[in-house]
Amino acid sequence: MKAAVLHGPRDLRIETLADPLPGPDEVVVSVLVAGLCGTDHRIWTGERPVAYPRVMGHEFVARVDGVGPGVDRVRPGDRVAVEPNYSCGRCPLCREGNRNLCLQRTAVGIDVDGGFAERVRVPARCCWPAPAGVADEDLALVEPLGVVVRAVDRGAPRPGETAAVLGGGTLGLLALQVLRARGARTMIVGRTARRFALARELGAEAVHALDEGPLEDAARRFSGREGVDLVVETAGTAAAVEHALALVRPGGRVILTGLPHEPTAVSFFTVVRREITIAGSMIYQDEFPEAMRLVASGAVRTRPLVTHRFTLDALSEAFAAHREPASIKVAIVPGKVA
Repeated sequence: MKAAVLHGPRDLRIETLADPLPGPDEVVVSVLVAGLCGTDHRIWTGERPVAYPRVMGHEFVARVDGVGPGVDRVRPGDRVAVEPNYSCGRCPLCREGNRNLCLQRTAVGIDVDGGFAERVRVPARCCWPAPAGVADEDLALVEPLGVVVRAVDRGAPRPGETAAVLGGGTLGLLALQVLRARGARTMIVGRTARRFALARELGAEAVHALDEGPLEDAARRFSGREGVDLVVETAGTAAAVEHALALVRPGGRVILTGLPHEPTAVSFFTVVRREITIAGSMIYQDEFPEAMRLVASGAVRTRPLVTHRFTLDALSEAFAAHREPASIKVAIVPGKVA
């Protein structure tokens, strides 16, 4: 089979590898479409070290080719969305239901080989049957959508509440749609106005760029009160945490999904004085079926977020496109580009 093998920072080679074989409780799948995200880019540049050689790719939809002994969850021919994170299942965190927080969690495409290949071997428990009639590309964003579904639901939005999403990238535009599906009036806050037209098309009732004036004023205008009820942060920067606190009303909620790698300066006086609830949200637990339901129902539109498409042979070009200002989601199709 053909695979894109990373041998070191920016040392990406298209190689022919032996076809994987499924072991007990495993399946081998043929990749139909894969997404390229910021984590993949950081691995490619060497910013996030991995064990080399490594086949990247953790967002993908596939078709089951073969199953190993003990597999009854899926059958050959089934289309599946692959959940790329799997826990040990034995530690106290896993046993109490917090498998997303497992300290021994394995990530496909990071710790083991992933979806930038024609075929991949994964645990059967990572395969979620795809709904019939939904295009492969529409399901390609199920993994980041699962992240967003968990984050939004941890914020417990109620119909009629106001919400703000920090960040206009893939996660932010997905969060906007999930909040709308939950009945919240939603505004998008971004560094620039570049994606505001798309945000409005996807249901944003207000937009605000960081250089357009104080966030507190924008939140008050939009909410009609002291600030918004809920902020979902997807930007992944240290400053975004401060921005979230500027947007939220006293007694409101802030959900953090980004992973800033630099220290964050937060005045906890304002958190205590205003009784702000701050919660983190880490990947997902069992949100994949809900993510696929939202796509299948049309409540969440993923196709407008796919801005670039490349074959596996052109993966190096795909990494360059990921950094272009117009890029939102880059899709990799192992065969020909649709």
